[in-house]
Amino acid sequence: MQLSQLPLYIVDAFTDTLFKGNQAAVVPLDCWLPESVMQSIASENNLSETAFFVKNDESIFEIRWFSPLKEIDFCGHVTLASAYVIFNHLGEKETISFWAKAVDTIEVHECENGLIEMSFPNREPELVTDVPEALKTGLSITPLEFYKNQQAYFAIYANEDDVKNVVPNLEKLKTLAPLDVVVTAPSVAYDFTSRYFWPANGGVEDPVTGSIHAGLAPFWVKRLGKEKLVALQASKRTGVLYCRVEKERIFISGNCVQYLQGSISIDY
Repeated sequence: MQLSQLPLYIVDAFTDTLFKGNQAAVVPLDCWLPESVMQSIASENNLSETAFFVKNDESIFEIRWFSPLKEIDFCGHVTLASAYVIFNHLGEKETISFWAKAVDTIEVHECENGLIEMSFPNREPELVTDVPEALKTGLSITPLEFYKNQQAYFAIYANEDDVKNVVPNLEKLKTLAPLDVVVTAPSVAYDFTSRYFWPANGGVEDPVTGSIHAGLAPFWVKRLGKEKLVALQASKRTGVLYCRVEKERIFISGNCVQYLQGSISIDY
């Protein structure tokens, strides 16, 4: 056993206003902790995700993401928050690279307008013709159609009021694991809006979900016929994401606001 002091940052991602967006915990490491310790830290933080990263010999930041329940394959908002920490506290500037097994390399760039832009793989969803019963009956408002990618089912609605008013049956949606459920529609003030339910993987409703926009952006680019889109995630905290699509890459940008800088005292 050894006593360690680990740096901890909590950042509100996909917002320029404190207490909005999605809270993300970021823990930079010199070397990897045991997986059980990282999961315990994430559970103790009790935020949507906690990110841990280690800079390797090629100056790439290997990153892992943990919800309070489990390690997950891909998380956008805490990657954005991690980049914010690296740019503002760890001396890196302009462009960095993350690496994770499920998504390979994620290039991240500081924009002149203050946004941080991430390059994700294109995860465009496909139409679902054989819809699971739990999905049909797990949303209080019936969608127009359903799509699916490797992360979630997409429930498509005609208008943003349906997205804002739909009530999920969490017990039914939980049975769709490992997939989550995103509900989405065109928006009046933005290009499109969404909400994200993930009872099987992290919690009830995620405040802002960067990863799912790697599927939402290419879907709505085709539907709306626009090259660049501004998206609202209509959770209670809300978040704004700036999206563009270039062939096999999806570029998602957002702002960040730091809430806390501290340390974790831990024996392991």
